[in-house]
Amino acid sequence: MTTVVLVGTLDTKGDEYGWLKERLRRRGVEVLLVDAGVVGEPRVEPDVPRATVAAAAGADLERLRSEGDRGTAVTAMARGAAEVVVRLHEEGRLHGVLAIGGSGGTSIASRAMRALPLGVPKLMVSSMAAGDVSPYVGAADIAMMYSIVDIAGINRISAPILANAADAMAGMAAGYASARPTRQPVEPAAGGRPLVAASMAGVTTPGVDAARARLAELGYEVLVFHASGSGGRSLETLAERGLFAGVLDLTLSELADDLVGGILTAGPDRLRAAGRAGLPQVVSLGALDMVKFGPLDALPERFADRLIRVHNPSITVIRTTRAECAELGRRVAAKLRAATGPTAVHIPLRGLSTLGQPGGPYHDPPLDEALFTALREGLRGSAVTVCESATHINDPAFARAAADHLHTLIGSAQATRLSDAS
Repeated sequence: MTTVVLVGTLDTKGDEYGWLKERLRRRGVEVLLVDAGVVGEPRVEPDVPRATVAAAAGADLERLRSEGDRGTAVTAMARGAAEVVVRLHEEGRLHGVLAIGGSGGTSIASRAMRALPLGVPKLMVSSMAAGDVSPYVGAADIAMMYSIVDIAGINRISAPILANAADAMAGMAAGYASARPTRQPVEPAAGGRPLVAASMAGVTTPGVDAARARLAELGYEVLVFHASGSGGRSLETLAERGLFAGVLDLTLSELADDLVGGILTAGPDRLRAAGRAGLPQVVSLGALDMVKFGPLDALPERFADRLIRVHNPSITVIRTTRAECAELGRRVAAKLRAATGPTAVHIPLRGLSTLGQPGGPYHDPPLDEALFTALREGLRGSAVTVCESATHINDPAFARAAADHLHTLIGSAQATRLSDAS
């Protein structure tokens, strides 16, 4: 039997959840309704009552209600809902999670979804889905569907959207349930090809593709993460979990966005997780010659005198300045110095992107040299290996050299572990 779990606040969205439950049952799907509400009484009978959800978080429902602190209550119920869905999944009683909500309901349900393994179907229908959904999605495979109208009744707009959501989840859950006996969770290298993470942007694609091909020749499975902010956060999260045998971090554009205020930042912790986890890593400086913003007409006026290029209708880029390049070099050096595993940085002396290589509009050796000088100075006396090449980052030879170096570091790390174990 295929079972879908609905997680929501049944005091405010109970009628809508009841409608979804009936729609799913007409598709032959069993439904478990988890109540994460606190204030009013549930409008539909739950299968997992709110007191159970609160207790799973180590909280007392009546105390949450009496204190009247919405933030505390939402946090506690989100934590409890996560515990409940993980337990249901471990018991084989969950083949997908569907939820609907505004800001509070989305926070609760998405927290529960993020606690589930990769590959479990997760669909969030939310009035928040047209904005920045990164706080809800995190590094999880959550599908976000925009509700158009608020989740407030079944009407001519909400009905077809919720019907599509229920039908989509019914199909995903059935597929997951039928494949689950043979579907294995994503694990580190044991028994299969070792996993390597690589970072890439459009302007570093040729180089990363060449490196990826070389790593495949060497026997690795390569997971490529787009340097889009969320991609970098996903890489960091999975590296911290020890999923990878090594990391080929050739594209660091998210660090430039974090410094200058671009839209594709992955936050200040980008480029830390692999080092903290002791993973072998080879790093380069791809796309640190630019900062990404939204459409041209939304570019902040203070950047009007920069060297501006329209990357596509949604993305405009500006060239990093000498001061910004120097600061980026210092930041990269500080993060790599803190690494506890074998680490190397490869410097492409003739360009950091398709825009920055010879002949490109961002090719500016003095600006790049400010980055390189700060990086060299910051790494002086450290255990980080610095390799310099008289080529640009998208040169296939540069990419293959970086891939080969990572392969060597991974092999040395494995040999060390075997020696220590014996």
